[in-house]
Amino acid sequence: MERKIKLALVDDQNLCRCGLSELFGKRYDFSVLGATGTLEGLRLLLQEEPDLIIMDLRMKPMDGLDLLEQLRREGCPVPVVILTMSDSEQDLTRAIRAGARGYLLKDMSPEEVVDGIRRIASGELVVAPAMTIKMINILRGEQPTPEHKNPLKLLTEREREILQLLSRGESNKSIANSLSISYDTVKQHVRHILTKLNLSSRVKAAVLFTSQQQTDHNERGN
Repeated sequence: MERKIKLALVDDQNLCRCGLSELFGKRYDFSVLGATGTLEGLRLLLQEEPDLIIMDLRMKPMDGLDLLEQLRREGCPVPVVILTMSDSEQDLTRAIRAGARGYLLKDMSPEEVVDGIRRIASGELVVAPAMTIKMINILRGEQPTPEHKNPLKLLTEREREILQLLSRGESNKSIANSLSISYDTVKQHVRHILTKLNLSSRVKAAVLFTSQQQTDHNERGN
């Protein structure tokens, strides 16, 4: 039997918690561990070892972004997906920089949300289609020189291979095992990737890779 994706839902509105629980509870490949609107409740859910945390931003008394940053400071390894009404570029920027694995909007269709969560669970970094331009704006100040329409062409074949694995959320250790190379070699390649792409973090490199893949896909379809 295929292993189910275990979800912890965090939203301060009971109606949203119930709706999300019902949405994912009807899918055979998901298991909803619980839904909460409090930090104490989330800490209890973390004991169940969820695969993903789906979290709102505008919550009372806690703020979703503050909570995400706190979880990262505490070393919580569980990927976090932001599911919100906010289409603010500032919120998106802060969420991505804090390590969010995805940023989805509550006005997406239920099937779009479910598909996005599945892709995130498989290791992709996913943002709502309506946020794509804002994501590009975030990266604009750190893009490579404009003569490179596809900045990934600046990378060697091995570096592109490592960036693809990195975009799936794999750690340096996991990448080293997958490619049968040393951990230090992976670290060196990651440094070279960030330098060539003029980026400051692994997350931004992963976002750039995902965005470029989508651009290439769209161009092939035209």
